[in-house]
Amino acid sequence: MTSFYKLSGAGNDFLALVEPEEEPTPEAIRTWCARGVSLGADGLFTLARTESGGARMIHYNADGGRAELCVNGTRCAARLAFHLGWARDAIDIKTDSGAITAIGEDAASVALDLPTPAAGPEPTTLDLAGRPIDGWWMVVGGPHFVIAWEHSLEDAPLADLGPPLRAHDALGPAGANVHWVDFAAPDRLGIRSFERGVESETLACGSGVLAAAAVGLSTGRVALPVEATTRGGFVLRVDGRAEGDRLVSWSLAGDARLLAEGLLMPEASTIPAPPDWQ
Repeated sequence: MTSFYKLSGAGNDFLALVEPEEEPTPEAIRTWCARGVSLGADGLFTLARTESGGARMIHYNADGGRAELCVNGTRCAARLAFHLGWARDAIDIKTDSGAITAIGEDAASVALDLPTPAAGPEPTTLDLAGRPIDGWWMVVGGPHFVIAWEHSLEDAPLADLGPPLRAHDALGPAGANVHWVDFAAPDRLGIRSFERGVESETLACGSGVLAAAAVGLSTGRVALPVEATTRGGFVLRVDGRAEGDRLVSWSLAGDARLLAEGLLMPEASTIPAPPDWQ
């Protein structure tokens, strides 16, 4: 049996393995992250101490693929490190995207000081069966496509347009996370996210919030600090400093909670294949 923790960062839920003897296989990750028949999660990360007093995390999406960076996952990794007594209120988390400093704001809130993006948002129009979809493309840990949505976010067409946009040829072979954003006020936005690797809407996407804030800054729609309300109802706060439309520094803060500790039972590793209905 395998011991695990379950955490949530603003609605993004993760399984965590602490200092496992070996990294889990993609098949095991896909099985454990399956909802309804196993534990269920948006992803999984492993966490280990480093000689320098920080921690090393490796993040996997629910499809078993390894991701360079998951911002909410990194905040959860820091929350778990604090819980384990590896640090008190600040820790450096080494990710595949580089080292990130995490700060515990209180018992259930973690902030990350993040490297600013190498390039700003690029206006991009995607052709979807003759229908133009205007947005912005940029890299924040991974690729993101941000759509400014001027209607109720309840009506945003994630179920219909999320899958084809996420895999659009113009976004490269790996595709991108897709976000519908309501820039409600200079200090406030709402966001819904369709995430690659999860292949569905998630309750939050930390890097997507950062990408949305960057788009808002570059187009004059928002100013820092800005609060982002996610599908899960949590609020994530983007702060930092900008010189004109160029970010000099930024951070993301918000809810990061420890939900459970337990053992993966054998049945959690065995799920049926989908039915082959004709």
